[in-house]
Amino acid sequence: MLFLSETEKTEWRRHAQEIAHSSAAPAQYEGWIRKNLVPAFDYYIAVDLAGRGESRRAVEWLEAATLAEEDGLFSAAFLLSFLSRHNGALIPPATAFEDPRPFLHFASVPVMKAARQQLAKQFAHSLPAFDNPVRFIDIGCGDGSLTAMVLSRLLETGKADAISEVLLIDASPAMIALAKKTVKDQFPDARIVTENSRIQDCSASIRTRYDIAMSSLAYHHMPVEDKRLHLLRLKPWIDHFLLFEMDADNDTPELSTPELALSVYQSYGRIMDFVYSHDAPVDVVTDCIDSFLMTEVVSLLTRPRGERTEYHMLRSQWHDLFRSSLCPEFAVCSDSTCYADEYMTLFTLHYGRRE
Repeated sequence: MLFLSETEKTEWRRHAQEIAHSSAAPAQYEGWIRKNLVPAFDYYIAVDLAGRGESRRAVEWLEAATLAEEDGLFSAAFLLSFLSRHNGALIPPATAFEDPRPFLHFASVPVMKAARQQLAKQFAHSLPAFDNPVRFIDIGCGDGSLTAMVLSRLLETGKADAISEVLLIDASPAMIALAKKTVKDQFPDARIVTENSRIQDCSASIRTRYDIAMSSLAYHHMPVEDKRLHLLRLKPWIDHFLLFEMDADNDTPELSTPELALSVYQSYGRIMDFVYSHDAPVDVVTDCIDSFLMTEVVSLLTRPRGERTEYHMLRSQWHDLFRSSLCPEFAVCSDSTCYADEYMTLFTLHYGRRE
């Protein structure tokens, strides 16, 4: 992932103010911005202008950005296309995860499918052998397929002899229903418990000991201060915490900052490229983009910290969080990469209780 220097952050903010209060065009800033960041800068300015109600000028800057985009990173083009489908309005077209189908398609994209398989392999390597049937929590379980994959891997590798209980937590009723069926079909002898809520709303009520808690692309739906609070509440009741996340700087940066725009530009642009590159019906792909990924992007780009729905953190920030909330009783057991390129990384972390 590319980052801005402190000087660049200051300059980008200053340019945004100048542009907002003038009729400056994109060409006027050529040579002032690091060349490989020109599309991201134009994207940042477009989002700022859209937030000020200047949709026509926002489109002008996005169109300029698309002309400089390359290397499978076409965030400006994707946002421009989204605006054309939604009357130029930068508003979320859906509630993410209300309908599970867009996420299910996302999980079937080859890069994501391979990353999830790598995740199961990595966790099976780092987890210890369990003497008793495993009790497992999935925080933000989605359709339950990843829970089934990880637990099956533990059984296949001999790390576990049986699965005793699975607690599935998700705010989407449709996801919970799918997850319960998926996990029950895979482990008919296990006790399946469901909690149709966010972890923020149920962490204080967990009073049963679990061997493993896992969260896949879900624990980022709250700011770092809330992440810490709910980890502290979970800490007495779990022995291992497994995390799968995207490396991105989307938590602490405030709304309308260059660093937030650059992070969103890179991370979501790359993921959307994976979705568009996957061979699928156009309506399925568009629904995945609009009802899932672009819904998150719009939240990040239009809602202030504390109100938005997404708070991805950098890998180093996750380690800082775990050290401050789980340690010294826990220690890092693994830190592995599932996918990485210049702009986006998917990784796993495993923190386990010290024996």
